[in-house]
Amino acid sequence: MNKNNYIWLIYILLSIISGMFCYHFFIERKWINVILFTLMIAVFLFLANSAFLSQISKTEKIILSILRKDFSLFPKEDGTELTNSSVKLYYQSKNEHLSLSSYKLLYESILDQLEIGLMILSEKDTGWNVFYVNPTFLEILQIPKYNSWNLYENKIPEFYQLIKKTNYESSQDFFDISIRQNTKQSFSLRTKQVKNVQHSFYIISLESVQKIIEQKEKLAWNNLMKVISHELLNTLTPVNSLIQNLEYISNQEVVDKDDQQEMKESLAIINSKSKQLLNFVNNYRQVAELPKPSLANVSLKRITENAIAFLRQEFEKNKIKVITDLDEQFISADQKMIERCVINLFLNAIFAVNEKEEKIVTISIKQKNNRVVLSISDNGSGITDEIKDKIFLPFFTTRNNGSGIGLTLSKSIMEAHKGYLNYQSLDEGSCFEMWFLR
Repeated sequence: MNKNNYIWLIYILLSIISGMFCYHFFIERKWINVILFTLMIAVFLFLANSAFLSQISKTEKIILSILRKDFSLFPKEDGTELTNSSVKLYYQSKNEHLSLSSYKLLYESILDQLEIGLMILSEKDTGWNVFYVNPTFLEILQIPKYNSWNLYENKIPEFYQLIKKTNYESSQDFFDISIRQNTKQSFSLRTKQVKNVQHSFYIISLESVQKIIEQKEKLAWNNLMKVISHELLNTLTPVNSLIQNLEYISNQEVVDKDDQQEMKESLAIINSKSKQLLNFVNNYRQVAELPKPSLANVSLKRITENAIAFLRQEFEKNKIKVITDLDEQFISADQKMIERCVINLFLNAIFAVNEKEEKIVTISIKQKNNRVVLSISDNGSGITDEIKDKIFLPFFTTRNNGSGIGLTLSKSIMEAHKGYLNYQSLDEGSCFEMWFLR
């Protein structure tokens, strides 16, 4: 224990002792001594008060620095419980503050690297203030950074009014906006409100639709080129090796029977690989050169029934139970193209239930929100999360003898009809939905 911390107690004791002497001399009426010890009492009490206030002042200084988040002090424990506790609290708060600062720096660094524009507003009594905005957001809208959200009203009035219309609640929308009087651009806008007991935040994310499309196109082309390169290399590499071997044999003066047999086998392999490559190119042309649909008012129910009849032997051979719930719905479509699309989805369903004991394929036609939906579901093994984003890529297949264009072609056919093909994972199996405009 540090004696200096309790010196005020010594002064108190001295003042008490002086008081006792003062009282003694008062009884004996020795007034000079009374006056002397009275002065000593006053001095000791003053010193005790000063020492005590000095100790309290040190603690107050530490507490005040914590409240102000001023961690420039380096206080040390001195043995007293009050000071020791305040010093421990100081260093605990300092470490928490440094950790929060580090996390904030880390999170802001991550958000600054995003290619999506991000702004976070915080609600105050006077309105909304900008809590955070990343450089991408400012670059997209070509605006400076302000701390007050209201200052953006003059810089980006269209965008400001659009946000205001959301009433600062969660929303998702697409919008066109002219930036600095240039041609209007399309953007994807998502907003989300986050609240807790003390704070209310409003998160705004902004992304260029054109940029999204370019990224998707680039990814699609990269995946397609990988598939094409893989197919070409798998075909041409052995062919090139066989051709070199044939050149070596043909340069010999005498070709024996074994070499003749080897030439025949090599030519057969080259012929097979050439057909494989031609088949690959033909499949690619089917996807890339899809003809324009010849539209007519046709019955989707009849198209589906024709496709079922076409594959009836396959269903029966594989002992597949087909359940239908087909409403009579008419659509504007090319009957042959839609029938091909339906057959492709049926073939996928047949393959999906191949290993199940009880094999069920369910087909329904319903009307939903002014659209006609043909659903084809199965109770098969389903599609794993690892490949579900690749099932519509050209030439991607999980079958040993599959071409990998069935779903790609079906998707292209639906898009040519201004509809879309949708996949949904079920608890048991998969479901593909063909959505048509009426």
